[in-house]
Amino acid sequence: MPKPVVAIPADVREIEGNVWQATPNQYVRAAVKGAEVIPFLVPALESGHDFDEILDRVDGLLVSGSRTNVHPSHFGREATEADGPFDLARDATSLPLIKRALERGVPVLAICRGLQELNVALGGTLANEIQEIPGNWDHRKPDTADLDVAYGIRQEVHVKEGSCLASVIGAGPVRVNSLHRQAISAAAPRLAVEAVAEDGTIEAVSVIGSKAFAVGVQWHPEYWVGSDDPSNRLFKAFGEAVRAYAAAKLAPAMRQAAG
Repeated sequence: MPKPVVAIPADVREIEGNVWQATPNQYVRAAVKGAEVIPFLVPALESGHDFDEILDRVDGLLVSGSRTNVHPSHFGREATEADGPFDLARDATSLPLIKRALERGVPVLAICRGLQELNVALGGTLANEIQEIPGNWDHRKPDTADLDVAYGIRQEVHVKEGSCLASVIGAGPVRVNSLHRQAISAAAPRLAVEAVAEDGTIEAVSVIGSKAFAVGVQWHPEYWVGSDDPSNRLFKAFGEAVRAYAAAKLAPAMRQAAG
């Protein structure tokens, strides 16, 4: 069977006056090394995508993190300058792509901004600057140029017994690298909370009644694929779900060819 293909929605970036379609290399690397799939970057466009045409060509959806935030208009709030930065093209690409992937039973792994997009796509809301909420821990990325320090595994989350995530990385306390200032406020009705931080912040979810693997995590397992066991297990599980989906797509053609 050919190696399966996973779509990764890109971000719009302006670099030296030019507009780029880009995604952090750590997600591409994790897709290749951890999930053993071929990554396919989907350009972020404000209009013009045919999402079924995209999903016809892939076997999974990996929704990456980003330095931008989902625009509050997508969950019924007025935007302020403090809510940014934004990437409207990313919103217009990722949100409907997530919804259509879930409808079709395409496996989904959503990370950081991706988890927030998953929540918003299904009708949930987000809270900004959560470190300012009394009792909340400061989840923001450390201010350092050393990425190993910035993405260091420094926080404990509690994975719920019997959850989808528990079947992959185990239940109970797990050390992760959660880096964010925005988080789920109200979880979408179709999302089950899979893990929470010590301060109660939702750190992982799964889609209730999904046809395939559909998990979102607020932390960054992609950074430590290759050296961190829970990160490896999560990407391996996603890769296995993608291969199962790809095999199911090929099965009718193979049966026909066999006569």
